[in-house]
Amino acid sequence: MNPEWIREALALARQGAGRVSPNPAVGAVVVAGGRAVGRGYHTWAGVKHAEVLALEEAGEAARGADLYVTLEPCAHTGRTPPCVDAILRAGIARVFSITEDPNPQVSGRGFARLREAGVEVALLEEFAEEARRLNLAFFHFMRTGRPLVTLKSALTLDGKIAAPEDNTGWITSERARAHVQLVRHEHDAILTGINTVLGDDCLLTDRSGLERARPLLRIVLDSLLRLPPDSRMAGSCRGDVLVVCTSVAPAARRAALEQRGVEVVALDGAGGRPDLLRVVALLAERQYQSLMIEAGSKVNWSALESGAVDRILFYYAPKILGGVDSLPVAGGLGRRRRSDAILFRDVRLMPIPPDEFLLEAWLVKP
Repeated sequence: MNPEWIREALALARQGAGRVSPNPAVGAVVVAGGRAVGRGYHTWAGVKHAEVLALEEAGEAARGADLYVTLEPCAHTGRTPPCVDAILRAGIARVFSITEDPNPQVSGRGFARLREAGVEVALLEEFAEEARRLNLAFFHFMRTGRPLVTLKSALTLDGKIAAPEDNTGWITSERARAHVQLVRHEHDAILTGINTVLGDDCLLTDRSGLERARPLLRIVLDSLLRLPPDSRMAGSCRGDVLVVCTSVAPAARRAALEQRGVEVVALDGAGGRPDLLRVVALLAERQYQSLMIEAGSKVNWSALESGAVDRILFYYAPKILGGVDSLPVAGGLGRRRRSDAILFRDVRLMPIPPDEFLLEAWLVKP
C-alpha cells in the first residue's frame, strides 16, 4: 500500500466540488506494477462513478491491480449499476478505501460483497478526517436526513456587521470575498432576509465561475412579499429563486413575483415570520444537502436561536466599529444570562493573509 495513491484519489475527488450534489465527491486510481493506469472522479453531469471511469481507462491493466478509492464503492443500482459489479468484472485484486458510505443503501454492503468475492479490502483510517471534510454536507445529510446549514458572516474584530449610517464598501478584503464564492459554490442553496435584499439589491449568486451540478437555489425570507418584481433578484430568476412568506402576504404581490418565475411558498412561524426550520425541512424533501445563510443581524439570531444552524463561518477583518448602534452579527433578544450562551465546539482558524482570518465552529446540540 502506497499512501501517495490515496492522496491522488483525494485530489481527484476535490475536482468534483460543487459538481456532484446530491452525490458525494469521489476519486479513484487504479495502480498496477507501481504506476497509475487509470484515474477517475465523479461529476453529476458525467453520470459514471469515479471507480468505473478509472477502470475504463485502465482496461485490461486493471486485472490483478489495486484500486484506491476515497469512499466505499456502491453496491446498489441508482442512476448507474453498482460499482462493485464493475470492480469484480475488471478483476481488481485489492481495494484501498477510507470510509464506509453513510448512505443506508450502501453502508458496508459494498465492502462486504468485495470481501465475499475474494477481493482484499483495507481501510486507510488515517485519512478519515480529510475524507469527511471532502463530503461534509453528504455525510451530514445521510446521518441526519436534513441539509447541513452554515451561517456565514463578514465582521469586524468586535463582532459588528454594519455601521449605523454609511455602509458603502466591504468589511473584508477581495481575497476573503473570493473565498466566500468558493464556499457558495460548494452549497446547494443560499438564504437571506428581505431587508438585506432591499438594502443591497443583491443577486446572491455563485460567482466562482465554476461548473455546478445544479443552480444555486436563492432563498429570501419575506413575510409580506416586499421583494420588488423588478429587483435584480427577481429579474435574474431562472427557476432558482424561492421566496418564503407567511399566509397573510398579499395575493397580488405573490402573483406578480410568480409571473417572473419566482417560486413563492408560505411557511408560517412564530411572530408573524416564516419558519426557518420548515424551510430546512422543505430543502430536505427536495434533496438539497447544504444551505448557506448570508443575512442580517435579526435573521442570523433567529437561525441560531432556532437550532437550524449547524456551523458558522465568520470572516474577520482587522477593524473595529464600536458603538451601541452598530449592528452585531446576531441581534434580536439574545440570551439574557451568560450561562445560557449558545455553545460551539471544534473551533478552527484559517488565516487569510495578510491580516484577516476565518473562524469555523460547530454548534453544540442536544
